[in-house]
Amino acid sequence: AVRSPSSVVTFTKKKMKITFLVSTLGLALSYGLPTRCSKTTTSLRMSAVDAAAPGSPTSRWNPLRPASSWLKSGSKTSSTSLRAVATTGGEAKSDLMETLTTGSFFALWYIFNIGYNIYNKKALNMMDIPWTMATLQLFVGIPYVALLWLTGLRKAPSLTKEEYKTLYPISLGHLGTHIGAVISLGAGAVSFTHIVKASEPAVSAVLSALILGVFYSPVTYATLVPIIGGVALASLKELSFTWLGFAAAMLSNVSSALRGILAKRSMGNVKISEANLYAILTILSFCTLLPVSLLVESPAKIKAVWDAALAAGHTPFDLAKVSLLAGAYYYLYNEVAFLALGRVNPVTHAVGNTIKRVVIIIASVIVFNTAISPLGIAGSSIAIFGTLLYSLAKQRFG
Repeated sequence: AVRSPSSVVTFTKKKMKITFLVSTLGLALSYGLPTRCSKTTTSLRMSAVDAAAPGSPTSRWNPLRPASSWLKSGSKTSSTSLRAVATTGGEAKSDLMETLTTGSFFALWYIFNIGYNIYNKKALNMMDIPWTMATLQLFVGIPYVALLWLTGLRKAPSLTKEEYKTLYPISLGHLGTHIGAVISLGAGAVSFTHIVKASEPAVSAVLSALILGVFYSPVTYATLVPIIGGVALASLKELSFTWLGFAAAMLSNVSSALRGILAKRSMGNVKISEANLYAILTILSFCTLLPVSLLVESPAKIKAVWDAALAAGHTPFDLAKVSLLAGAYYYLYNEVAFLALGRVNPVTHAVGNTIKRVVIIIASVIVFNTAISPLGIAGSSIAIFGTLLYSLAKQRFG
């Protein structure tokens, strides 16, 4: 099918609006927020159950206070103050570059995430083979990272057999998170999938208590009420509701929470960079999913779906383009997310993650003209706001 010039212009304007919105939000989010200068362990960033200690600087941050002053608070000597005044110009430049760099990472994280959700949905609309699409998306990033390792642009990880054994269960959580999301996106609207995925904190809180014996404060548990209530409200009259989409999104939530719990329990002794960790998890997930995918969706079924898409007017180039772009965006948004979240404190992380989900829902509604009921809008707003309250309460009260 060939687009008319007017439809091309309309779609281009939509992409420009979304890109401008995302870039602005990324820079705004990074401005004035305290950054994390020292590297934390990868397991802390992977974990869904970590929280800042009550009373720590993280739980008392001031969003209007510059990062430099947040990091330098507590200075007592006048000589230190004089040196600080003497180097104000250099520090201002450094702070500005830090803000721009962090803002760029957030903007790229949002843009790649939106790109993935849009192209993944386009691919699934053309070819209803979610297991194959999920497998392809995991594969696309492997040649990219292999090239980085082979050329020496990125140091290849050197892991022992025992370390691979440690990472494999975590990769299963990573795999469940991915396949659940892809199946849900194929079964319903992008916006509905992300509304359901907003309930992940509730799942994480329950599993943390059952598996780790970790219990939070009553205030933190109270914030789960708007999350669960909002998702239930949005699902009640959701125009694109399907039980498959709901169940698959919940599978993604459970897998993501388990991935974080397993990372917290077992990754203390595994020394690996964030980017290489994601690469190894992707490779392990692909190797596990490939045979399962071929059993669920045989080559004969894949060919039949491909032929049906061609008969519907799509060209081989269009089918290959949306499928490969979905995979490229998937890998890039996850890798950039590690880089972005590694530069900020947990509270900024929580705010950024909440804004990201709002941006994806808005972008998907614009691109796909998704109809959402007033009850759905109210429910999703309550659930997403509850997610933010949960993250902030967990950092403050534990």
